[in-house]
Amino acid sequence: MHLSDLASLAVQRYRTTPALIAEVLREAILRGILEGGMQLRQDEIAKSFGVSRIPVREALRQLAGEGLVEFKPHRGAIVSTLSTEEIREIYEIRIALETMAIQLAVPQLTEEDLARAEQILEEIDRETDTGRWSELNGEFHATLYAPAKRPHLFSLINTHRTNVDRYLRIYISVMKRKQRSQAEHRRILEACRRRDTEGAVKALEEHLRSASEQLVTYLEKGQERAVKS
Repeated sequence: MHLSDLASLAVQRYRTTPALIAEVLREAILRGILEGGMQLRQDEIAKSFGVSRIPVREALRQLAGEGLVEFKPHRGAIVSTLSTEEIREIYEIRIALETMAIQLAVPQLTEEDLARAEQILEEIDRETDTGRWSELNGEFHATLYAPAKRPHLFSLINTHRTNVDRYLRIYISVMKRKQRSQAEHRRILEACRRRDTEGAVKALEEHLRSASEQLVTYLEKGQERAVKS
């Protein structure tokens, strides 16, 4: 799949040009089509979409706010890269934010919320596409957090999740972590069903900490292989 393919799909979903461009570039980054450190030339992107540079610039600023793009002197916009130290820090922040969200949400969860969370897990069991798996994974967590009714907290959670999602997609596809992740998801859901707030917080923290440790280990091994080669 190429950037032009993603653009064609996004045209059907978005009416504002900056939002469309941001969605295409975001998905290209998450899929690894646009790799870390790659320069994003505004003229080329504008030509691909048949637009001026103005909406491209707006889209890039939006992605910079999400941590996916950064602006460098003399280079312009580039796809950002994360060090293993930054990934560790992001997961530490995620643990703090998401355990707060689930702590607030558990007492408010309805049977409909729990049923929807279970349905999403069943969809994940059947899913083979890593990109769609990632979307469903986000939906599962969002379903459990939503009853907390903390939109600013959710916004922060989504930003930090997006920052590591591209690495997590690669890791999931290579390391076959889906089964373990699903077992952890079901422990979180079972604690929610029991209205065991403390148990849900603990299960969620273990889930995120495990993902962080294994993702960092995977990336560090990749760096070691790159040095040796």
